[in-house]
Amino acid sequence: MKRLFFTTLLPFLLFFSSCSHKNTDEGKMIFRYNESNGITTLDPAFSSGQSVIWPCNLLYNGLVDLDETLHIVPAIAKSWSISDDGRLYTFILRNDVYFHDTEYFHFSKPRRVTAQDFVYSFSRITDPAVASPGAWIFQKVARNAKGEPQFRALNDSTFQIELTQFFPPFLGILAMKYCSVVPREAVEHFGKEFRSKPVGTGPFQMQLWEEGVKLVLRKNPQYFEYDEKGQRLPYLDAVAISFIVDKQSVFMEFMKGSLDFMSGIEACYKDALLTKDGKLQPKFSGKITMETCPYLNTEYLGFVLKEDGKDNPLQIKEVRQAINYGFDRAKMMRYLRNNIGYAANSGFVPRGMRSFNESRVKGYDYNPTKALELLEKAGYPNGKGLPPIPISTSASYLDLCQYIQHELGEIGITVTLDVQQGAQQRQMMRGYKLPCFRGSWICDYPDAENYLALFYSKNLQPAGSNYTHYVNPKYDELFEKSQSILDDSLRNDLYTQLDSILLEDAPFVVLYYDQAVRFFRYGVKNCSPNPINMLDLRRTIIEK
Repeated sequence: MKRLFFTTLLPFLLFFSSCSHKNTDEGKMIFRYNESNGITTLDPAFSSGQSVIWPCNLLYNGLVDLDETLHIVPAIAKSWSISDDGRLYTFILRNDVYFHDTEYFHFSKPRRVTAQDFVYSFSRITDPAVASPGAWIFQKVARNAKGEPQFRALNDSTFQIELTQFFPPFLGILAMKYCSVVPREAVEHFGKEFRSKPVGTGPFQMQLWEEGVKLVLRKNPQYFEYDEKGQRLPYLDAVAISFIVDKQSVFMEFMKGSLDFMSGIEACYKDALLTKDGKLQPKFSGKITMETCPYLNTEYLGFVLKEDGKDNPLQIKEVRQAINYGFDRAKMMRYLRNNIGYAANSGFVPRGMRSFNESRVKGYDYNPTKALELLEKAGYPNGKGLPPIPISTSASYLDLCQYIQHELGEIGITVTLDVQQGAQQRQMMRGYKLPCFRGSWICDYPDAENYLALFYSKNLQPAGSNYTHYVNPKYDELFEKSQSILDDSLRNDLYTQLDSILLEDAPFVVLYYDQAVRFFRYGVKNCSPNPINMLDLRRTIIEK
């Protein structure tokens, strides 16, 4: 038995060893990146957070996917239709998609994906015993008399989902990694260990995972997608992921050529790589490439508008508007973020979302004169008599809040800063215990509803995501109307109206819209960033 185990493991060790050397050893293209946050699971039912979503995107597929412009495109479903009332979705599946056949789980014969696999996979997400953090995505799915969600396999290639009500963003939700298809027999065989023994349909399959050290994925030789010339995807032979925690060490490994890719920018090396205006330092020309695009993340300050019986000046709209006018976002981005990100000049819906329209949704610019006029109108001329404004933040955003503190101080608004741990801050936000907090909202699915729902009164805490306790009947009415329209352009028109209402009421201060930034070793091609910052390596190549 020991000899058999060593014989089985030897190819893994040889491949693993080769991944630590040149990325084209023996003619193989091996893409190498680091995940400082670690990977806790490879089960798509728990694909929450980028560190898990990225490898799950390499291992699994769902019914649909998103292209680089956030349009919904076919994946395992080759086509679909939606009933006139918008409640019944019918998907026709491809017949050439097969689950991975791995060293740790063999099928007796090639195992094709069927509609019944989607019934199982989606029902698993809603099973309380599984406790998937993605269960919320199916809240609007109808249930039968037994309380079972209405996922139906009409035959091997026809899958249906019935909703309780019309919900236009639903198709985009199905592109989330939670909605990946998994085989019942593998999940039931491994139980909780499926987290480390993934069996999917994706372009790569697992070869080796030494937790905390290295994860190696190799090309799926039976992957169902082909390029325009008829060549089977992916082009890469393998992906090797390391788990170095220290960000400075990661940067050094990248500069040595031990990593092919870095995502994002850290304070410890941003000035080494970037000029003040956000460009790659000229000395790296021909050695490193840099690519950016809008990233669907809004960074903001939120005001809690729930009356607390105290003398809280943030309940006064003019005070909130004055804060919006009182600091220079462009200068903030240039000096504190090297222009990685976009100074917020519009509403809460970020740049990169299809409904984003800065010509129609006019945000706040830097206008200290206007801010002083608003303070006087609120009864605080030049800030006289205005109590200190407390802002709660995490350490990662302390520099931004200190900048705002200084800028607002110039117009008579005193700001105090409360630095908290992220978990503690989120708990207090849910209880409306923080008069003003620094927050982020990263999109879950590519529809502006995901942002605007934060201000719908039926989403108040503790069950919902309305952290500002914003209540406006006119806003609610228009929001509900937007969710009755299937046509994207008409719905987006209502979204711009909703965003404009929010800007007038100012339950927040939009700081900036984020930007995805990627650095590559010279020769890495076809791995551009996208608005959801997904890592897609199906067409990536590494030129010698």
